[in-house]
Amino acid sequence: MKSLVVHMHGKRVGVLEDDAGQLVFRYDTDWLTQADAYALSKQLPLQTEAFDGQRAGIFFGGLLPEAEARDQVARNLGISANNDFAMLERIGGECAGAISLVPEDLVDETRASAEVRWLNEADAAEIMTLLPQRPLLAGEKGLRLSLAGAQVKLPVVIDTKPDGTHQFGLPLGDTASTHIIKPEPARFPGLSENEAWCMALARRIGLDAAEVWVENIGSVPCLIAKRYDRVRESSGIAPKRLHQEDFCQALGYPSSRKYQQEGGPSLRECFQLIRDWSTTPVLDIRHMLDAVIFAAVTGNADAHAKNHSFLYAKNTRRMAPLYDQVCTMAWPELSSALSMKIGSASSLTEVSPEHFKQLCGQAKLGWPMVRERIGEICRKILETIHDREALPTLRNPTVNNIVEQRSDRMLGLLEKFSG
Repeated sequence: MKSLVVHMHGKRVGVLEDDAGQLVFRYDTDWLTQADAYALSKQLPLQTEAFDGQRAGIFFGGLLPEAEARDQVARNLGISANNDFAMLERIGGECAGAISLVPEDLVDETRASAEVRWLNEADAAEIMTLLPQRPLLAGEKGLRLSLAGAQVKLPVVIDTKPDGTHQFGLPLGDTASTHIIKPEPARFPGLSENEAWCMALARRIGLDAAEVWVENIGSVPCLIAKRYDRVRESSGIAPKRLHQEDFCQALGYPSSRKYQQEGGPSLRECFQLIRDWSTTPVLDIRHMLDAVIFAAVTGNADAHAKNHSFLYAKNTRRMAPLYDQVCTMAWPELSSALSMKIGSASSLTEVSPEHFKQLCGQAKLGWPMVRERIGEICRKILETIHDREALPTLRNPTVNNIVEQRSDRMLGLLEKFSG
């Protein structure tokens, strides 16, 4: 039976095995007896018995790329796109959070080869053009990189020079990446600026959101995100990995069911998960509510359950900063169907205060608090976008116009709403 050693924070946590196509995970006894041990997932509590089938598959499969990116990785590696174990074996070294999966016979070699392959400008530019055909650079010697999601992306190490320029590097062996690069897809021109603008807007109005910026690498516009699941300790240069799991993993939904209309999580389930699992639920419920309001007002239909995560640090489980905030309405050809319904509203075009009040009943939220947050967020958004110096440049004003119109509309409806 093939096996992969699961490491976290430099310690052996357990073993993942391939049992006739089914993933089986078992915690190591040494990990279970450590005072600071904690579970990899809400669905994988600390216990001596093995987890097999669905529960192990959902968590570990949730570390892998999705859709066309996954299919392309499989083709490049010469494996089946449905074989989670084979894919984790080949690319599961540097994942979201603190998880690292390494074949037993490569553990010592991997730890000893923690290096960075620094890239010159020409190398970096070439890689950006190659990524759509070689997602995650899967198959390249020394690289075992994995990130969930359908968009092509690449974990990297960035060294910022005194003049503010950046040098990019590829993390080898056990090296932790510091940033994620997402080259702009040709079919969505302006996506990088769109996401950077939305993320900057979220930060500017006081929401906890990841730090991102746009940079051309060669001829390719790229969104670069600072990894919130990596922190630099005062004692050294190398970043420390922080464990995380997304809401689909925590709720026990496979990535293929991240949308509510396809049998995935609802907002009611997400808010209940926060109550059950967060170590500071009052603050995280507010964080989640703000995220739902912000996505609705900024025209983001793609705020599914994998775009919300828990971050583990110092015996706490808190919601991670916002990420992947995009005004999807900027592309009329994309569906306006909400990834998770707001009350009975299933489309961005119909969301109103009445639907948020319905959500209050479903998710056990107080309407006066929700009403106050809707108004406050909309007013702050309008104040911010009217300040031309506050946000990154948008060469196409479509996003700005959509967000302004939707904020105005929601405020108007809120003033008229008698509920």
